Amino acid sequence: MSDVTDPHDLLGVEWLALGCDPVRDTDWCPPGDPPPVVPAKQFDRPQIEAAAPLTVYTGAECSAPGWTYEEAVDHALANLALGEQAGVEAAFMRAFLAPNADDLTPAEGPVSVAQGIAALEGCLGERYGGIGTLHVPTGAAALLGCCNIVHEDPATGALRTLTGNCVVIGAGYSALNIGPDGLPAEPGTAWLYATGPLVIRRGPVDVIPDRAASVNIRTNDRRVLAERTYVVGTTCAVCAINVSVCP
Repeated sequence: MSDVTDPHDLLGVEWLALGCDPVRDTDWCPPGDPPPVVPAKQFDRPQIEAAAPLTVYTGAECSAPGWTYEEAVDHALANLALGEQAGVEAAFMRAFLAPNADDLTPAEGPVSVAQGIAALEGCLGERYGGIGTLHVPTGAAALLGCCNIVHEDPATGALRTLTGNCVVIGAGYSALNIGPDGLPAEPGTAWLYATGPLVIRRGPVDVIPDRAASVNIRTNDRRVLAERTYVVGTTCAVCAINVSVCP
C-alpha cells in the first residue's frame, strides 16, 4: 500500500495486464512421415484492466453544547482508524470481487475450507503466473489452521498458504459475506475469493466540514465527517467459492 497526495492518483487507474496470458509449448520436430505441419504460433493482445476509486467514511454527531469541534473531530478520526480496513474490504467485495468472480462452488453445495482453498489456488495457478491473494472472512479464519493451510511468513509476518499465496483475513468480508450473485451467504457458510496481487493507493484523511459549518443551527447538533479515498487494483483471475464454516 502506498500513500499518495496527488489527487489525480485517486481518480482511478488503468494498466496492461501482466501474467494473464498463457505460455504455450511447441514441437519443432513432430513425428510422422511426412511430418505434419507445425501449427503457427499464437500471439495474445494484453488486456486493459482498471481500478476505480472507493471512499470510506464515518460520521460523528452530538449536541453542540456538549461537544466541541475538536472532540467531534477526534471521535470521527478514532472511529475511522478502527473501522477503516473493514470498510475498505466490504466496499472492495461489493464493487469488485463479487461482480467479477467466477463461482467455483460445485452443484452439491458448499465445501470444506481446505477444499475451498485448494480450488481457489487451482484457479490462480491456471490463470495467473505470480503470487496471488486469498480473501477470507474473519468468520472462517479459525478453520485455516486445519490441514496446515496457512502459515506465518517469519520474514514479513504475512499469512501465506503452502503454495506461497498471500492470505488477507478481513472483518469487512465477514460482515458483508456476499457471493458472485450479490446475495448474502446462507447461514453456516462463507464466501472466499482469490485474486492476483493487490496494489493499493491511499489518499489523505479529509475532515468535513470546518468548524463554522459543523453546527446545524436548526437542531443545534454538531456533525463531523472523516473520510478517505482508496484505489485498489488487482489482476487476472477473480474466483469465488462457498465454504461451510460449521463444525
